[in-house]
Amino acid sequence: MTPTSPAYRELGAQLAALTTEAFRPDLAEIDRLPTLDIARLMNTEDRTVPGAVADQLPAIAAAIDAAAERMARGGRLIYAGAGTAGRMGLLDASECPPTFNTAPERVVGLIAGGTAAFVTAVEGAEDRPDLAAQDLARLGVGPDDTVVGVSASGRTPYAVGAVGYARGVGALTVGLSNNANSPLAAAAEHGLEVVVGPELLSGSTRLKAGTAQKLVLNMISTITMIRLGKTYGNLMVDLRASNDKLRARSRRIVSFATGAAADEIESALEATGGEVKPAILMILAGTDAKSAARLLEESNGHLREALKGAE
Repeated sequence: MTPTSPAYRELGAQLAALTTEAFRPDLAEIDRLPTLDIARLMNTEDRTVPGAVADQLPAIAAAIDAAAERMARGGRLIYAGAGTAGRMGLLDASECPPTFNTAPERVVGLIAGGTAAFVTAVEGAEDRPDLAAQDLARLGVGPDDTVVGVSASGRTPYAVGAVGYARGVGALTVGLSNNANSPLAAAAEHGLEVVVGPELLSGSTRLKAGTAQKLVLNMISTITMIRLGKTYGNLMVDLRASNDKLRARSRRIVSFATGAAADEIESALEATGGEVKPAILMILAGTDAKSAARLLEESNGHLREALKGAE
């Protein structure tokens, strides 16, 4: 694409229509301001993001319910994006195994150009919808999976291509954009358009747009896991205790859930191999580790249902 080509002119026209790319004359002298004033401006801008997310809550909730239904059948949650949007997906996916004890392949982040693009931009990768199709085909995406395309502009070919491919093979599709009337939202079954307005630095969508994406992806993964029984109240009972801090947190979680004495908590965790959920069930239901495991299996991992089954 050259600066004189029709495709280049078309791209320029598309960018000119995006609120995330707009220029703000009121901030044209920002580089001349004291540091504290710039920090205050950024903080004021950031405060607008939760309100923009709030406007989309019904649509977000509908997407989560649909995704949770598929994950309950064994499907996966897959994020696909480029640049900051892709990094947000990778970050959210990487935090699910330690937080919810999910297998790494259950929540997946795809970024245009591959995982190396998390650190170093891969030029031109975001312009390739075929790469998204290849990445999803490699995963064997199907009807039980959910693919979330993420793009601030809502036009990134990699994200739009991911949603288009996924929908073609029967997967649930979600399009998360930061512009209204975006091709990405239009391509998906569930379009989420969190419009945050022009950025403090024109076109720097790692700012408000990136923050909005982080908030929404937090909701998608966290609430989906709540629906799947990965929590008990607001406690992370499927926590994977892979280090000293998390082992200490495991004991605190069992304590919060049961009110048991320290020695009883230690005994239960030892019997369950350090697994929090069956340890809580052992204490609350007065059962042994084998019975706790059976009750949880019968309730598909939902602790409240397992407690009812133990009555």
